[in-house]
Amino acid sequence: MSAVQESTKEEGTLQEGTMFSTVLIANRGEIAVRVIKTLRRLGIRSVAIYSDADADAVHVREADEAVRIGPAVASESYLSIDKVLDAAVATGAEAIHPGYGFLSENAEFARACKERGIVFIGPPAEAMEALGDKVRAKLAAEAADVPVLPGLQRDDLTDEDILGFADEHPDAFPLMVKASAGGGGRGMRIVPTRGELPAALEAARREALSGFGNDALLVERYVERAKHIEVQLLADAHGHAISLGERECSLQRRHQKVVEESPSPTVTPEVREALGAAAVRLAHEAGYVGAGTAEFIVSSDDPTKFYFLEVNARLQVEHPVTELVNQDIDLVEQQLLVAAGHPLTIAQEDVNLTGWAIEVRLCAEDPANGFLPATGKIGLFRAPTGPGIRVDTGFETGSEVTPYYDSLLAKVIAYGKDREQALARLTGALQNLRVLGVTTNAGFLTRLLAVPEVVAGDFDTGLIERGAAESLPPQSDLVEAAIAQALAETLALEPADAAADTWDRLVSWRIDGRAPVDLELETAAGDVLAISVDGAPGAGAVVTVGEDAGVGASAVALADGRTRVVTGGRARRWDHATVDGRRWLGAGGDAFAFQLRQPVVESAAAAAEGSLEAPMPGTVIAVKSAAGDEVQEGQVLVVLESMKMEITLTAPADATVADVLVGVGDSVSQGQVLVELEAAA
Repeated sequence: MSAVQESTKEEGTLQEGTMFSTVLIANRGEIAVRVIKTLRRLGIRSVAIYSDADADAVHVREADEAVRIGPAVASESYLSIDKVLDAAVATGAEAIHPGYGFLSENAEFARACKERGIVFIGPPAEAMEALGDKVRAKLAAEAADVPVLPGLQRDDLTDEDILGFADEHPDAFPLMVKASAGGGGRGMRIVPTRGELPAALEAARREALSGFGNDALLVERYVERAKHIEVQLLADAHGHAISLGERECSLQRRHQKVVEESPSPTVTPEVREALGAAAVRLAHEAGYVGAGTAEFIVSSDDPTKFYFLEVNARLQVEHPVTELVNQDIDLVEQQLLVAAGHPLTIAQEDVNLTGWAIEVRLCAEDPANGFLPATGKIGLFRAPTGPGIRVDTGFETGSEVTPYYDSLLAKVIAYGKDREQALARLTGALQNLRVLGVTTNAGFLTRLLAVPEVVAGDFDTGLIERGAAESLPPQSDLVEAAIAQALAETLALEPADAAADTWDRLVSWRIDGRAPVDLELETAAGDVLAISVDGAPGAGAVVTVGEDAGVGASAVALADGRTRVVTGGRARRWDHATVDGRRWLGAGGDAFAFQLRQPVVESAAAAAEGSLEAPMPGTVIAVKSAAGDEVQEGQVLVVLESMKMEITLTAPADATVADVLVGVGDSVSQGQVLVELEAAA
């Protein structure tokens, strides 16, 4: 332990003026890497923990020391309090940074740290319980004179209590059902009508229990066309608390934030001051210490009205945008200083937001499959660079994306002198980002940033769900990518020596010259594109896709592994990667994957026509059918969980269940048959 003055450690706290010499990060991925960077800059030794699935992860390599804590399943590794604390003791860590997710808002963990003489870098357990639980947080907000939405919130609410409230207040719909513990959209359901409430309660409780070990719920009125605004808090143990401005988080899908920015384009200086003051009052009321976030719902109809939503008693995923507009303040460093007993060195009057910062969450998810999480090996990962660009990630070329944890791959953040510049820089960064081998939402994010409402800064939490941005690129982009891949495949048949003998070439020749190269590329959707390349790509060829008219194109293999392709007078540089035999390529926001079909007899389909298959790897958390059941179209048969997301699988048509091949707790692979069905008579 280094110190400004001689000090001792007692009951999990340090005397004022000290700083830690060793800190363990109880997390993984980009947040672990982010914390390690600050620790390295401050000269503090970092300790990482990892599961078997993360043995080769970036955060493991970047840390000064790393400790294996168990198998891939989070409950036996990252969520195991005893294993995390044992690792801290074994490595001499004086403090633990929990990151976000996992144990970051677990009061039991905070108390266990204190009992073992280790500092928990976060709020006291008592404040965490008061604010981490949504019911108690609302009560604290009311005590602090912070506006709250009408609803029903108290401990131990039963389904009967909630249904009774709905019957007594029919005008309260639509309702929002929320898990009292945790956040991130888990255990949350919007319920338009009374008839949909029982099923929503069942699903929300199940998801909350799985995600947080607590199935307690609350209900409140759902504000339609609302904005989601949050305030960054920073408080010390000496009675000081400040707000560092707001973040605009209204661009969401399934209650998960997709884009965040600071400041908000619709918050006036007067509302900013009122929001910040409300957040600080709440922090004082709860005895909060450390970095945290107070979240609010703001009416789109009247932006001066706001209502308390919840508190995230930890560092947020989107904290970089706050850092950038606050003169590059390091919030992790501030957490360390506060946890070590230092008073805040920033007063509220010192806070002056400068410029604009916007962040997007790059996730491994499949837009063509309802944005379900995607898995696989990253064949190429290249982060964008440039003025004002920051990328926080825990992945690289060769990293494995597994189904065990959330789908976040990276955060791409852009800073500019104003919103227009920040938006332009972020759009350019996404165009230059390259992730091949795993399907991501990068192309969707690029299109989202170009939506007129987003450009204008006039949007609400429902914009994405209303289909403002296309999930997939236009068909013309797919065809252009297929042409580029066909040209790259043809170039690969050419000898390295341009002067080589004709007979040394792998392409065919005929009496009247070079024969066309015919290829079949299968898309990720299973469609087959027949492509003919007539002519040498380097000298100019005619490429025909299916029955379409041929187009003139040329291609040159570049030294950096890219291919420069010119089609229709447009030149683009394409990156390539081959993962498990699938050809991946990209030249902008979108990446494309093709399977080069070989001329062999194809095997029979893997599953019978009347079977229900897993759309992705996951764990079975509910089975709603049994052999012999007669089911109707749309009836829930199996529920899976993958990457913290609940996936409901329903009967595709009226049928009889012939056999159920899985049970609760089973791990399943993508395409695995779960239920066999027979057509209804």
